[in-house]
Amino acid sequence: MTDPAAVSWGPSDPSYRRAEASAVIGHGRSAWERATRAVLHWGVKTASGFVVESETAVAEGERLTVTATVLGLRVVEPVEVVAVVATDERVGFSYRTLPGHPVSGEEAFVVHRRNDEVRLTVRSLTRAAPQQPWRALFPLLLIAQRVAKRRYLRALR
Repeated sequence: MTDPAAVSWGPSDPSYRRAEASAVIGHGRSAWERATRAVLHWGVKTASGFVVESETAVAEGERLTVTATVLGLRVVEPVEVVAVVATDERVGFSYRTLPGHPVSGEEAFVVHRRNDEVRLTVRSLTRAAPQQPWRALFPLLLIAQRVAKRRYLRALR
């Protein structure tokens, strides 16, 4: 749904809140190499304060748990990697949420370059999870998601 391989993100299911943000994270070959290694090893999430149970590179079909600590509470987020892209100009992945995650949807992290500029793009499709208490907390989760997105865009600088 978030299509990390696509330069231009096409239409998506209107039942999800759609968001895309991008930031320059560096310039040159060394910035590209550092950022692509980091994105494929969950560096965007871990540098943003999440704990990821995997120590290997992302792999399509991999299921794992991401954990966030918010106000002293541990929030467990089960996910599955659904797509990985690795080309000379675009490297990243997307994952979908699994039952038990606080929201329902998909998120993608993509490092891409044009000439000397290296950018990180974050795409997300989000809607309320079907289970309580998360469904009732959805408005607060949207605020937390905006905070996380700002952290993501700074994570690989």
